[in-house]
This record gives sequence, C-alpha cells and structure tokens, in this order.
Amino acid sequence: MRHRKKTVKLNRTQSHRRALFAALVSSLLREERIETTLTKAKAVQPLAEKVITLGKHGTLADRRRAVSLIRDKEAVKKLFDEIAPRFSDRSGGYTRVIKFARPRRGDGAVMALLALVEESAGGSDKEKKTSKDGD
Repeated sequence: MRHRKKTVKLNRTQSHRRALFAALVSSLLREERIETTLTKAKAVQPLAEKVITLGKHGTLADRRRAVSLIRDKEAVKKLFDEIAPRFSDRSGGYTRVIKFARPRRGDGAVMALLALVEESAGGSDKEKKTSKDGD
C-alpha cells in the first residue's frame, strides 16, 4: 500500500528523477516559466517552492543547499539576486500550474505551464477588495 508515500516516481530511477527535477527547476528559475507535462509540473512544484524559500533566507548555507539541489550556479545567482527579493513579502505560493486545454500532439500527454507568480502593480486581491469596500 502507498499510504503516506508522497513521491511521484514518473517511471524513473531515483537518480534520473533527481536530475530531471534539478533541470526543470533550473529552467524555471532561468526562464521564469516552463512548458511540461502536468504530472511533472505538479511533482516539481514543491521543490521549486523550497528553493525559492532558500533564496529568501539568503545565507551562505542556503546558497550552498540550493546549488546542491539544482546544480546550476547561474540559476542560483539569479534566484538569490532577482527572484527571491520579489517574493520577500510573500509567504509561499511562488509558482502556479496552468493546465493547457489541448494535449501534446505526439503522445496525447496532458500539458501544463509551470510559472512563477507575478505580483500585480496594484497589490494583492485582498487589498483591492478592502479598498473597494471602503469607497
């Protein structure tokens, strides 16, 4: 039985899975959005969230931990210099998975977009609702 087994195996060995996740997270950090299968996007999302949280803390130990997880020094540099400061006031929920309407043409796999959440210029939805009610 698979009670409390959180890992999605994706029909790969552990080393292959770790390499795949590292590549997907580093691509996400470099490009800020990636197109992949829905299953891979949902499996990578927690790792991406954890790496961004490491970037928010910003210590040398966190930088080394991020390098050991994603193995791309340029992506880690961008994470600590550009991405993490954007999410300094946000406590989680840094990425979003958007499912595409059409499957992939070759094999029919369900595709999705894994992207970093963009902060709106006007503030959060809660702030907009409170300001609207106050008028």
